[in-house]
Amino acid sequence: MPDTAVFAALANPVRREVLQVLRDEGPQPVAALAARFGLARPTFSEHLRVLRDAGLASETRQGRQRVYRLEPARLATVRDWLAPFERFWADRLAGLGTVLDELP
Repeated sequence: MPDTAVFAALANPVRREVLQVLRDEGPQPVAALAARFGLARPTFSEHLRVLRDAGLASETRQGRQRVYRLEPARLATVRDWLAPFERFWADRLAGLGTVLDELP
């Protein structure tokens, strides 16, 4: 089971959106990320710290900039934990499909 830090990080919509930006657009400087969210810098920095501490993002320095990058390996543990639930729903939906197919 993934540790609670990963779930806690993913529980916040701002942090999920940060991860989506990093996934879709690649590594981003903090200033560019922060500009998207309209949050006070300390508040946004706290979101980045939570993502970093959970292992979902990493930070590197490029000159004077701090650049954040998605660390997708930690998401694999969530996927693995969710897999049995996906199978549960797939089985249920298949059963529903069978019932619907038998209706006149």
